[in-house]
Amino acid sequence: MKPRLALLPLTLSLLLPLCASAATTGDAPVQPKLIPQPAQMLQLPGSVALPVAAVVRAGDGPQLRQVGLQFKAMLGAAFPITLDWAKQATTRSDISFALDTTRPWPAADAYTLDVGREGVQVRAGSDKGLYYGAVTLAQLLTSGKPEGGHVLLPALHIEDQPRFGWRGVMLDSARHFQSVEDIKRLLDAMAQLKLDSFHWHLTDDQGWRLPVPGWPKLTTVGQCRIPAGDAGIDVATGKPVPYCGYYTEAQIRDVVAYAAERHIDVVPEVDIPGHATAAIAAYPQLGVSGQPIAVSNEWGVNTNLFNADDTTMRFLDDVLRQVANLFPGKFVHIGGDEAVKDQWIASPEMQARIRALGVKNEAGLQAWMVARLEKILAAHGKRLIGWDEILEGQLPASATVMSWRGRDGAIDAAKQGHDVVMSPSGDLYLDYLQTHSPEEAPGRPAVISLQQVYNFEPVPAVLDAQQARHILGVQANVWTEHMRSFARVQHALFPRIAALAEVAWSPQGARDYQSFLQRLPAMLPRWQTQGMAVAQTPFQPYASLQAGSSGQAEITLHQPLGYTVHYTLDGSAPTPASPRYFATLALPLPTTLKAQTFFDGQPLGAAFEQRYTAASLLTRSDEQLAMCTGQLMLRLEDDGPRTGARAVYNVDIFNPCWRWDAAPLAGIGSVEIRAGRIPYFFQLAHDEPHRTFKPATTTHGELELHAGCDGPLLARLPLPAQPDADGFLTLRAPLHNAPDKADLCLWFTGDTRPTMWVLDRVTLLPQNPNPAATPSAQP
Repeated sequence: MKPRLALLPLTLSLLLPLCASAATTGDAPVQPKLIPQPAQMLQLPGSVALPVAAVVRAGDGPQLRQVGLQFKAMLGAAFPITLDWAKQATTRSDISFALDTTRPWPAADAYTLDVGREGVQVRAGSDKGLYYGAVTLAQLLTSGKPEGGHVLLPALHIEDQPRFGWRGVMLDSARHFQSVEDIKRLLDAMAQLKLDSFHWHLTDDQGWRLPVPGWPKLTTVGQCRIPAGDAGIDVATGKPVPYCGYYTEAQIRDVVAYAAERHIDVVPEVDIPGHATAAIAAYPQLGVSGQPIAVSNEWGVNTNLFNADDTTMRFLDDVLRQVANLFPGKFVHIGGDEAVKDQWIASPEMQARIRALGVKNEAGLQAWMVARLEKILAAHGKRLIGWDEILEGQLPASATVMSWRGRDGAIDAAKQGHDVVMSPSGDLYLDYLQTHSPEEAPGRPAVISLQQVYNFEPVPAVLDAQQARHILGVQANVWTEHMRSFARVQHALFPRIAALAEVAWSPQGARDYQSFLQRLPAMLPRWQTQGMAVAQTPFQPYASLQAGSSGQAEITLHQPLGYTVHYTLDGSAPTPASPRYFATLALPLPTTLKAQTFFDGQPLGAAFEQRYTAASLLTRSDEQLAMCTGQLMLRLEDDGPRTGARAVYNVDIFNPCWRWDAAPLAGIGSVEIRAGRIPYFFQLAHDEPHRTFKPATTTHGELELHAGCDGPLLARLPLPAQPDADGFLTLRAPLHNAPDKADLCLWFTGDTRPTMWVLDRVTLLPQNPNPAATPSAQP
């Protein structure tokens, strides 16, 4: 049988001895389902039956012993392997790990893995390479199910190394706080995908999360905020309930050590000079005005900045000294993003500082601060990294740029000779939703799908070979404004983190999305073993509904990743033998539709189930409606109750207007609206004037319905001062002169800040046979 080549070819000198040593068997071995895909993998004739209770030799030194223990932990109880601690082999081992310093290795992460007659051998030039070899072997062993106490592995040879040295994930612990235990779970999952940089966002307007000697109020005042609306009120007492959290020095050192054991560098971020409200709330003298302020409970871009006087620079020196003491890695992130200069422009003291320093303007003042911070960090043996706004001034030669506003910052930085980490918001911000499913968690409803993450190319094509060497790697970011639980962090990360890993590790020419989808299902039980809650929405089908002819419903099923879907209409659970979904279903009403995604005959994700009736055709949730303009759409969570589940709304905060396309209005007498009210908790700096308020004619504004967003008024109802006790409001608006079909646009008039009305559900009600019984709405 001819050897099957996967990815890049190996030399004949490697191929021949492996072919000679490969065991043969008549059974089919497991197919490797590895993520990330190795740089080079050659499958050979034959296979090896490896016992689940394999003997693993890893006794020649502390590095090998550590890898052996970690490998055993990766496999768990399903593989009760025995570790042989002997320095010299006394019996035959099924698996052996060995450090090989006699050959040149292309990177510290590189390793080789051989499966043949001599068992399984993993070699590397460093403990990091051995660890990644162990990760690959653990995935290989879990690519199929053991049978008869053995796993039948294909004979193969892997030579592997990463494409990029920076393979990162950023976690925002400032907006919402995660426990040390949860962070360790994330580090475990990162390590199993060969990700090696954990960017830890520790300070922002909404919270300061690390202690600094000499500045105790950072973790007494700065760690707490009062959440907006009902989320910050104890209903029993009516008193404010703060949201607090910070990490002690011991906890930070614990996280750093835990990461290091898994060959992950922790990159701390302290945001300077913007996103500084929490620090200024603790010490008002650090701000421009010097006046007391509160830790922010609003999202977006706040205008508060650190001042640039000597006292504040000494404070920042103390902060960075503490950061250097707690974090032994090479890089420290100083933020630098979204520093709106309004306060500096308006401050006589900051204008005098600009003149005294001899810098040109406010951008020059920030550049001066960056240069000063770079010197502080260099004195502690650290390198400065910041968001791409730091390019707007003269940048120290050693500074590294994290490009988040697209590719332009990366291109400019690389051409200037700066190292770059690619992290563009339009491709790698994982707080964006990952599907169009109505079951998605709160976040930014622009969709960054699994495929979009996978297809991202980190090296801009316009860079020449020399400039391209400055691209250190790639990073996905998880901003947690809308993630008040770690379950939502996991939802945002998984499974997209697997696509990120393959982008960061595998050669560009070896990446293939369809191959990736064939390997991805094998990750689900691995993540389950690690205790990770993977998002269901990429795997679960969802449906869209339209009215059909003769009282039927036209139902379209969507599977975001393109896997096979089977469905039933008789109430039974779908199986692979159930009808396969291919195209829109025209179904009589009422009907119950159940659907399930399958891969290799096994269910993937949660099942879909929905009962459809004639009334279903006349009701739409906010998730099923379009935005009228879609200027700044968010998927926002209600502010109450303070604990437990909350309603979630799609809303365009610049133009809160919803549209039901081609709404069937023939025979409809009125429209019932269920609305909620949430805090308008956004700081949008210079974007705030883009917010559109339609003029109100009554004290508290009105609900308006139009036939087309620029079309005639169909109904208008005055709004009350407050929603009902449950936080919702239900209104019934009789229609006037409605066409048989129209794009039904709905909005609430008036500037209602600091709160805003949001739509929850719209129901079309057939004409009342007794019109006198229906209250009149203003035409």
